[in-house]
Amino acid sequence: MQNVSAADSTARSAMAALPAAYARWQSSMDAFAAADQERQPQADGVLFVGSSTIRMWSDLRDDFRQVPVVINRGFGGSTMADCNYFVKSLVVQYRPRHVMVYAGDNDLAEGRSPAQVLESFQSFVAAVRTALPQTRISYISIKPSPLRAGLLPKTREANALLADYVRTLPHSDYIDIFTPMMQADGTPRSELFGADRLHMNDAGYDLWRSVISSYVGEGGATLQAGGAPAVTVPAAAGGIVKVSAER
Repeated sequence: MQNVSAADSTARSAMAALPAAYARWQSSMDAFAAADQERQPQADGVLFVGSSTIRMWSDLRDDFRQVPVVINRGFGGSTMADCNYFVKSLVVQYRPRHVMVYAGDNDLAEGRSPAQVLESFQSFVAAVRTALPQTRISYISIKPSPLRAGLLPKTREANALLADYVRTLPHSDYIDIFTPMMQADGTPRSELFGADRLHMNDAGYDLWRSVISSYVGEGGATLQAGGAPAVTVPAAAGGIVKVSAER
């Protein structure tokens, strides 16, 4: 595996002041650049990017220790729109072989529509694929949470749009984390969340690890009998359907 080039590292450390709409992320971007200066990540790793759900995954590297290089680029409170804006500095510059994306619930909480979440993800995918056409992209579905139970209809709608889109992509997965986090009565499983009823506790991360681990590894996503990667999408009746993504 190769290290990210010195030029890329210098570009990150020299990031100019951000536009006003993104200025709240200046300290996060500066912290990532400083971390890269201290220990430059290797290319060909698995990179997780997204909101606080990723940032707060403190055991991320240990949970996926079978992977030589795991990079955490979560920044709390971020949206899919933010991830798209920073895609070059947070994803492309590291040249990962696999990108795991979790974002979208903050978009909905801020009033964006499911269609806007999809549009941001489509732009994100286009940027990654233009620079890194062979990099695998896995979208982790928007999770349900007790605090945002009122957003469940929009969450379901956004997840359905994203699942349909991912099915059209090569080298991609839609990972359904929504279904196993719901109770039979249609409410989020409160035992998976901390006191704020929004962020997950250890039990929640244990569940995520158990679901996501089959997609992470030297071979990438789980392969079905025909050799195509399994893509998990929500079934209409609330179950799980697996389809094969085009390679």
